[in-house]
Amino acid sequence: MNVPAELKYSEEHEWTRLEGNRVAVGITDFAQHELGDIVFVELPQVGDTIQVGEPFGSVESVKTVSELYAPISGKVVEVNGSLEDAPEKVNSAPYGDGWMIIVELSDASELDKLWTAGKYIETYGQE
Repeated sequence: MNVPAELKYSEEHEWTRLEGNRVAVGITDFAQHELGDIVFVELPQVGDTIQVGEPFGSVESVKTVSELYAPISGKVVEVNGSLEDAPEKVNSAPYGDGWMIIVELSDASELDKLWTAGKYIETYGQE
């Protein structure tokens, strides 16, 4: 299980990477592994507002469809459009080309409520 130390994690298996006042969001390596081969990703539109804990999209795999839950609140400023034609990037590079959205933070204190890599590993197991 790949859990980069510099990222923050939600209990629902989303990761966040702070980039100035913006946050990149995707799903964890653990989540993509549990889902299996991802065949479709539904994401919000640029300009949409997401709220922490609320669904902002979904991921469909050969096994199931899973909702994506916002780890932070804010305005969507970028969407990874390449996932429309290549959803498998979420499997092959969940922390790289498989990122999903970039959000302009509305409340930076929400980041303090997210888990460290250590807490995520402690909760969901090690390799």
